[in-house]
Parts: sequence; structure tokens; C-alpha cells
Amino acid sequence: MASTRAYAVQDAVTPLAPWTINRRDLKPTDVQIQILFCGVCHSDLHTARNEWHNTVYPCVPGHEIVGKVTAVGSQVTKFKTGDLAGVGCLVDSCRVCENCKEGLEQFCANGMVGTYNGNEKDGNGNTYGGYSKSISVHEDFVLHISDKLPLEAVAPLLCAGITTYSPLRHWKIGKGHKVAVLGLGGLGHMGVKLAVSMGAEVTILSHTASKKADAKRLGAAHFVLTSDEAQVKKVKGSFDFILNTVSADHDYNLYLGLLRSNGVMVCVGAPASPAKIPAFNIIFGRKSFAGSLIGGIPETQEMLDYCAEHNIVSDIELIAMKDINEAYERMLKGDVRYRFVIDMATL
Repeated sequence: MASTRAYAVQDAVTPLAPWTINRRDLKPTDVQIQILFCGVCHSDLHTARNEWHNTVYPCVPGHEIVGKVTAVGSQVTKFKTGDLAGVGCLVDSCRVCENCKEGLEQFCANGMVGTYNGNEKDGNGNTYGGYSKSISVHEDFVLHISDKLPLEAVAPLLCAGITTYSPLRHWKIGKGHKVAVLGLGGLGHMGVKLAVSMGAEVTILSHTASKKADAKRLGAAHFVLTSDEAQVKKVKGSFDFILNTVSADHDYNLYLGLLRSNGVMVCVGAPASPAKIPAFNIIFGRKSFAGSLIGGIPETQEMLDYCAEHNIVSDIELIAMKDINEAYERMLKGDVRYRFVIDMATL
């Protein structure tokens, strides 16, 4: 095993701090990556603070990883030393279940392995994420990264990008669709960029009036301030599709009322508290309330290639590793436009 520097959290109430972790020896099918940038996802904060009640400590978060290949195992065929590479939210799955065979490794029937806070299938313990200097991953779970785009702004595509791309693709969103994106944050701003690029007419639903100018800059046709009852009333029954990116507790029923008949609201945010939805709110209008979780490896590569072709990256604020705890607090306040990315050269 090789030791590498990292930032870890030791329990639910203490800040992240420097720590040394051991990475596994390079297996024949492994790709070793020097991590250059790592995005900061709200899931990192949820996990660090055990808000989903499943964190194994110590925990090294980070699943929006981009960097450079520094070594490959003897059986690796997809990558070579010097390639740009990325790692998203998962690093392994069973490979043999129906979902895995269909490229839906995130829904592995036998349990996918998360990039952090996951159990390695060979029994070597908990996985550690991208708040570190290097990582070794089976080549099947490593993504090719284009050199056409700024690498630091590509990093959030490995979670925020695929999380919003996948449902838009699954529900075949395109020209002629009226799409609302609920929440203009790390996920929401990517949802806007992608839906607009696919030809949809996009409306931002936000409780923050100051984000109206950003909504227009990102390509949204309309902006609705959700704290203004009159504005919300005007768009009742308007949308074919709502991409709900909110990770804080909120009233789903209000937004179900904004769907047309046969409309769909897809949740990609993950509030800690259960939702309460009366059946009548979906029975009338034959509306659908659905969820979506990241994407499989083939679709994630498709998304990265699509973004490279369409010049789509995240709006980011680059931070030093030492500032991660302040970034978490700012993220809770919505004080980021729109994704923090850690420059791992600062670790």
C-alpha cells in the first residue's frame, strides 16, 4: 500500500482536517490518477455530518475527481500514463446483474461501491474519496476527459453534470418541452445549461430574487420567484417536466401543481426528511413523481463527450483545501455561484 495526503472527517461534529490514508497497491486492471481538482458536492456535506445516518468514519469525501494518469496495471487497455481521466460517484459494482449489464451500475442489484464511504468488494475496507492527492480505480470506472475544456470546471460534471443530464435524457427532453428547474445551485445551474442545449424552453423556480440575472445568463427563458404567490399562480399547470434539485426540506405538493397533465417531476436533490404527498396530487392529471440517481458509466462518458462538444462546464469558485470547512458553511447559506472546486495542488 502507498500512503497519500488527504482531508478527512473523524466524526459528525468535528471539521475536516489533514490526514494520511493508504491507497491499495495497483491491481492489474487499475488506473492510478494524480488528482488535480475535486468538486465539492452537497452529498459530501451530508455524508461528513452523517445526515443520511450511514457514514463510516474516518471519511474522506469527494466524488467529482479529475486528474492525470500516473500509472496503469498490466491488463489495462483503456488508459495510458499521461491521459486526462475522471472518477465520479462510483468505483465498482457486481458487473453481472441485469442493471450492470445495461450500463446502469448505479442501480447495481448487488450494491454499487461509492467512491467514498463505500465497502470495497475485495474486503479491504471503506473507500476514500477525492479530497486527496491520488486514487486507484478499476479502469471500467474511470472516464476519459477531453482537453478542450478547463479541467477545474469539468470536475463537477462527474456528479452535478450527470445527475442532471441523465433524467433529461431518460425523459427525452428536447425542443417543444417546457421545463422548469427548481433551485438554482450546483445541480440547478447545470440542469439549466443542459436543458437549454437540448432545445427546451426553461424556467427557473427559485426563492432567491437576486438569481434572476444569472438565470437569464445561463439561458433560461423565464424566472419565477417562488416566494411570490402571484408569480407561482401564473405558472400553475404550465410545465411538462420539473427537474427538482433542492436538497433542503420543501413542499413537493406546491410544485406538483405546476405540472401539466401527464407531467413529470424528477427529484435529484436528497432532503433528509421524508416527503408527504397525497395521492390526489398525482392522480388528478396523471402526474408522475420520480427520482433519478447520477448515471451509469456509459451515460457518464456520453455526458462528458456531449459537454465537450457543446462547450458546457460548471460555473465554479476555485478554493484551497484548507478552506473546505468554510466552503461547507457557505454552501449551506447558498453563498456559491455555483460549485466549489478544490485545487489539489494546495493539499
